[in-house]
Amino acid sequence: MRASGYAEFKAGWPVVLSSFLGIGLGLSPLPFYTIGVLAPSLHKAFGWSLAQIMAGITDTTLVVLFAGPAAGFLAVRYGARRVALTSVVLFGLSFMALGLSNGSLPLYYLTWALVALVGAGTLPMTWTVAVNQRFDVRKGLALGISMMGTGLFGFFCKPLLAWGIASFGWRWSCVGLGLLPLLIAFPVGLFLFFEKRTPAEVVAPAATGLTFGETSRQWRFWLISIVLVLISFALAGSVPNMENILKTAGFSRISIIQMTSLIGLSALSGRLAGGWLLDRFWAPAVALVILASPAISCFLLAQPALSAPAATVSIVLIGFALGVEYDLMAFLVARYFGMRSYTAIYGVLYVFFAVGSGFGPLVFGWSFDRTGSYHTILNIAFALLLLCGGALLLLGRYRYRLGQDSDADRAAADAPAIMPSVVAAHSPIAGK
Repeated sequence: MRASGYAEFKAGWPVVLSSFLGIGLGLSPLPFYTIGVLAPSLHKAFGWSLAQIMAGITDTTLVVLFAGPAAGFLAVRYGARRVALTSVVLFGLSFMALGLSNGSLPLYYLTWALVALVGAGTLPMTWTVAVNQRFDVRKGLALGISMMGTGLFGFFCKPLLAWGIASFGWRWSCVGLGLLPLLIAFPVGLFLFFEKRTPAEVVAPAATGLTFGETSRQWRFWLISIVLVLISFALAGSVPNMENILKTAGFSRISIIQMTSLIGLSALSGRLAGGWLLDRFWAPAVALVILASPAISCFLLAQPALSAPAATVSIVLIGFALGVEYDLMAFLVARYFGMRSYTAIYGVLYVFFAVGSGFGPLVFGWSFDRTGSYHTILNIAFALLLLCGGALLLLGRYRYRLGQDSDADRAAADAPAIMPSVVAAHSPIAGK
């Protein structure tokens, strides 16, 4: 690591640690990774179908459509620290309320809506502000480490929740999961998470970049938005349904828990590897390679005869891609639109991401309820992932790098993208 990169980590490790815990114990991973384990208990207790249960994630999506951008704009106005710390407390408390479900679907959906409304401030857009401010040379790696929390807690929360349900019941298990943000993420963030509020303090100047209004008129913004919908639909649709995909393929419950736990573990490696790659290679090219891997997974999972090795490899590849998607989104915002309105831009982009991830589990579950198989929907996901990986290649060179904010770059924003050569784009100063 170059001296400048070392200096960034020496000064910025507190915000990386607090972001790691805040993101990992926030709205992004906990509902997503746990609903598949919770589903059998809810079905047994209340007789709800898989699609009805998975609609809880869709419910959070509908709320995040306005709560996500609202949290982003609040962070711009009042600071990401205030928004993130307030939200993490309310998120933990509202998650506990899932244990109060009484068989009423409206109450169940209302609880998920509350979780999303008060938990929107725990999304990566708030926690990654300080990380982006303090890092430029190793921005990708710092973002990757910060977002490793989703993989780490994704790895542990599935078996932890399964153990908790077996030992104490699903109600108390929801309470236990809700305590984690309160007891871990909040105190660490309170003492370690601070933004740099003046331009002189910031390594990657916060004052440079486009306003949200300017960004909304850029074709790159809308290309990224559409791609995020489709990517999140394909990846997020498969993960909460993975337990049932493997059950349908004939695997035992113990084998299913063991294999699905690998999603979080592989996401950890995806965070680190993805961050390392983003610092050294052109991000759209990295995205193409990363998205091709889960495309292969969807193809394998759709096969009638699914072997244990094929299932394991498929899960690992999907987890690896999940480990890259959030830091890729944060990286693209910083590099193509700058830091001036980072949380607002990220918040709106997260809406598109949430649309796909919210409706994906529902559509996957509906497809299974209707056909008794995931074959068709997995093949659709296979095609979408390959298509989206290719579409990101149109983004062209970075526009904000090492404090650059040239008028020429702004004027060229609407010009057709020129595909950078692989060698030039891989340079740490690509786009200069």
